Amino acid sequence: MPELEPDILLPSPRMRSQVSDGEITQIHRGRAYAEVGDTFVVDDAMFEVVDVTERTLGDLTDADARREGVESLEAYRDLLERAHENFEWDDESEVVRHRFERRE
Repeated sequence: MPELEPDILLPSPRMRSQVSDGEITQIHRGRAYAEVGDTFVVDDAMFEVVDVTERTLGDLTDADARREGVESLEAYRDLLERAHENFEWDDESEVVRHRFERRE
């Protein structure tokens, strides 16, 4: 299993902390940053990428937002708009979901 640097998939210290705490179990990015079976380590815990799926922003749900550590899809959308300069939500925009699980 190839090991990723966690900051490649999880670009902020806040995200890495939330993954370590179990608050984030997936992340959507603009392109694929990992493949199924890739692993990464955060705070001495190993995580394995278990799913990489192409989607659109319009596919996202409140459940997806919660898996990304945010309480609702509306809050997730607001977070993205604040975090990315010149970002405008478009339901047709393509994204890639990376789901991961903690491994013992």
